[in-house]
Amino acid sequence: MTLHIFNPEHDIALAYDNKYFTAPHAGRQMRHDLDYLPVLWAKDGDYILVENVNSARIHARRFMSYGQQVHFIDSDNIEQIIDEVTEVMPWGWDSAIKFQLEQLGIKANVLPTDENLSAIRELSNREYASQVLRELRELLDEDILIGESFCARNVAELTSLLEEIDKAVIKAPWSSSGRGVRYIDTMIDPAILNWANNVIKQQGSIMVEPYYNKVKDFGMEFIADKDGVHYVGLSVFHTMNGAYIGNSLEKEEVKQELLSTYITIPVLNNIAQTLETLLSKQLTGIYYGALGVDMMIVANGSRGDVGFKLHPLVEINLRRTMGHVALSLSNKKSFQHKMMRIDNDGSHYHLHILNKDR
Repeated sequence: MTLHIFNPEHDIALAYDNKYFTAPHAGRQMRHDLDYLPVLWAKDGDYILVENVNSARIHARRFMSYGQQVHFIDSDNIEQIIDEVTEVMPWGWDSAIKFQLEQLGIKANVLPTDENLSAIRELSNREYASQVLRELRELLDEDILIGESFCARNVAELTSLLEEIDKAVIKAPWSSSGRGVRYIDTMIDPAILNWANNVIKQQGSIMVEPYYNKVKDFGMEFIADKDGVHYVGLSVFHTMNGAYIGNSLEKEEVKQELLSTYITIPVLNNIAQTLETLLSKQLTGIYYGALGVDMMIVANGSRGDVGFKLHPLVEINLRRTMGHVALSLSNKKSFQHKMMRIDNDGSHYHLHILNKDR
């Protein structure tokens, strides 16, 4: 039996890399409010660790019309099923969630080793994504592709890189959606330079990318198992000020058709297949579970050209993503042609399924 946990604070936990890490209030609130989400991908007989079983049942009811074979359990009662747990699947693996599970009595043989966690963290570094981006573009050699990413290990390297890039984005190696990112127009602000210096001291480096005129966000979702990394579907998502707000719920062919306005379907398929190969090379035997690659369509107007370019790898999320949540919902006909949104009413997070005209 598999035990599932929703730990959306995972990205921040990776940055801190401390088993005693305490998530900020927003992360704890999201975990509490949406802890039932694994009901969408858990299998018959699986358990989901939640804070309040009755609350989780109420919120999950609208997604469980196909059956009640998935069970909820809280930390006070988890000892009843510990001997049955053969696998643990959190939203993402980090030292904090491993420690929390150890404290609950989960046996070591179903948890990753510290060495394995360290390897997962290194592969979650944006520097690894930069490496895969270079390899992807070299292998595909498609004129439509765009995207560069550089690593600076000190302020001198950072300022040197920025002198070569008119408009830039700098990113902490580990950070959550919308955080750990700063935009630079022509001259770097002293406050941003100070922030960058602190990031380098804490995380060892900082990433530098050209700024692109984004037209549309999307991603590709994958599953890693003992045989490698396998493509499972497109994610067409929406952001505001860099933060995720929702996903389109559609069949794969509808999402392909939507993106074909900007890029041909054969090119999309080729990228998915090439990413399977590149990611399998590094992840097989180290990481098991869901992962996603964020991409974006950008306007190709830097030299007066007309058309679009594709940035095929903005981020690698070595964890389950909201794109995977959307894929699980899109498999159900009643949710297709709708929009999945995560909203905060000021005190709580909610998952809404809305008509697309809203």
